Amino acid sequence: MKPAMETAAEETTEQSQEKKGCFECCIKCLGGVPYASLVATILCFCGVALFCGCGHVALTGTVTILEQHFSSNPSDHVLLTEVIQVMQYVIYGIASFFFLYGIILLAEGFYTTSAVKEVHSEFKTTACGRCISGMFVFLTYILGVAWLGVFGFSAIPVFMFYNMWSSCEFIKILPTNLTTTADQICVDIRQFGIIPWNALPGKACGQALEQICNSNEFYMSYHLFIVACAGAGATVIALLIYMMATTYNYAVLKFKSREDCCTKF
Repeated sequence: MKPAMETAAEETTEQSQEKKGCFECCIKCLGGVPYASLVATILCFCGVALFCGCGHVALTGTVTILEQHFSSNPSDHVLLTEVIQVMQYVIYGIASFFFLYGIILLAEGFYTTSAVKEVHSEFKTTACGRCISGMFVFLTYILGVAWLGVFGFSAIPVFMFYNMWSSCEFIKILPTNLTTTADQICVDIRQFGIIPWNALPGKACGQALEQICNSNEFYMSYHLFIVACAGAGATVIALLIYMMATTYNYAVLKFKSREDCCTKF
């Protein structure tokens, strides 16, 4: 029979090995997390949520401002109203698509990490797997270019609202010694092509313009458009990270498909 001290020492050694094994398992699991794809997914979800949510409410407020102050005849802005309604429905589709696409890219990132490949020692790729990974690379690049356009488009209403806000601020600080009066400072949104040139009144001047800037609809829509533009910018950054991650994943799959990959690394 073994002495009690040797038995206790063996039990302590087994316990330390079990603890070490658990620690190593945790390290391996943490090493298998695709941090680039994870950061891109979080940033993409936040950016799309800000763009879609704030953009939807801001568009509604824009229609209210247009109907109350710039276009008294509904037939003058009926086309714009329909376009805004279509854009609001498109926003729902964009949010759903990017939610699913982000999850798919994150799953692909987990699949191609080195830790996962170490678990499956006989990791092999197929032509179908490489084709799917290449498709993700192509689709991510297309979405990145498209969202650059969305980011630029989302800056247009910010510019328009900033122009109105700047005019209102100038009216407030207008010096009394100038020959220019407040009624001569106007904002004509017909020049932006939003409503036709025969729309009445089509523009706001002086105190009427200042009243628009002080309204809750203007204040809310202006800041929501800024947040929506920032959300579009965050989505562009997320897609850039996705581009790098998907390109690397495809390169890994292409490299592992070669039989002599270990000798030509």
